[in-house]
Amino acid sequence: MNPTLASTAKNTTAFAAQAAISFGAALFAMLVAIYFMDADPWIKGFLALGTLYLTTSTFTLAKVVRDMQEDSTTVHRLDQARLDKLLAQHDPYKSA
Repeated sequence: MNPTLASTAKNTTAFAAQAAISFGAALFAMLVAIYFMDADPWIKGFLALGTLYLTTSTFTLAKVVRDMQEDSTTVHRLDQARLDKLLAQHDPYKSA
């Protein structure tokens, strides 16, 4: 794996905006649907609370996955740097 390739792969601003707008639209649509649903208020409250809990759990899961990926990438890059240093210092023609 090329270490420079892993460090240069970034999301574009347009992709981040699309993801944020899509999330906002989905959450808004779900809360509007719950508000206009023909049901008792306690049922609406339960569904709204479930929606908000699912939303916060999704953010937490996304953060954990991202952190795990960043940790593995950092460890890999450190190992690669150590290997590169050892190879640069190694002289195969030096007598033992």
